Amino acid sequence: MLIFVDTAKLSEIREAVGWGIIDGVTTNPTLLRAAIEEEGSRSLDAHVREICRLAGRGRPVSLEVMSNDSKSMTEEAKILYKKFNPVAKNVVIKIPVNPSMGEGGECGGLETIAALRRAGIRTNATLVMTPEQALLAAKAGATYVSPFAGRVDDFIRANLGIPFGKYDYFDFSLVSEVARGKLSKYLGEWNGEISGAYGDGEIKKLLDPGGNEGVRSGVELVRKIVQIFRTYHIKTKIIASSLRHPRQVREVAEAGADVATVPISVIRKMLEHPKTKEGVRKFWEDAVKAKYEELFKLKL
Repeated sequence: MLIFVDTAKLSEIREAVGWGIIDGVTTNPTLLRAAIEEEGSRSLDAHVREICRLAGRGRPVSLEVMSNDSKSMTEEAKILYKKFNPVAKNVVIKIPVNPSMGEGGECGGLETIAALRRAGIRTNATLVMTPEQALLAAKAGATYVSPFAGRVDDFIRANLGIPFGKYDYFDFSLVSEVARGKLSKYLGEWNGEISGAYGDGEIKKLLDPGGNEGVRSGVELVRKIVQIFRTYHIKTKIIASSLRHPRQVREVAEAGADVATVPISVIRKMLEHPKTKEGVRKFWEDAVKAKYEELFKLKL
């Protein structure tokens, strides 16, 4: 599985690339705004050019459009590609799979992806929350699809009334128990005909935790997309996105994601274990006692 770093901060990209484990960079307008404000870049253009340069050839950099109608998105995508792809030939354009904000235009993302495919511009269908969206984006010709695993987990927990922090691990077993307990309590108070339970909205929501079209976790979302793509030999790559916990990164790897895009803070946590720290400390103490530094002296 490839690892992309999910950031627009130049300092973080520079550091992560230096670790030798980064295969690409994903950005979005929110990340770019935060990076510009923190790092004081002289202009947004210059900042994005430096992101592309730091990533280098062979490491895709996802840059997102701003509009939500197909014509404007296509024009913006071509401008971004023309301006920044020459830096290191690594630009991929992020297109919302459904750019509608409730006023029509649901299929504009698909139309834009198809137009950019014809133009030879690689795309990343973003804000994917269901396997159905991923399938349609792939059919339209997306180079990548980005299922937002963390946001799906947030949606499910919020709908079930479960308090959580942004970087908490989504414990599927525990969430399922909460849903089962709520369902049991609801049915215990049920006064209607049992046949009427089939159409009851609250029961449906609790049987499908969070009411997310049968997707019960972000990792399951990734797993379902992997299964569909492999069944039909779809070449579109799957970027597991919005990952907030090291264990979640492992789980999407087990699920078969092609890529995980991860904040640098989560990558750091992937290296942590108390027994690792204990071992390093013990080896260092013994090295001092053994005067181990003698091994590193060159005797000519």
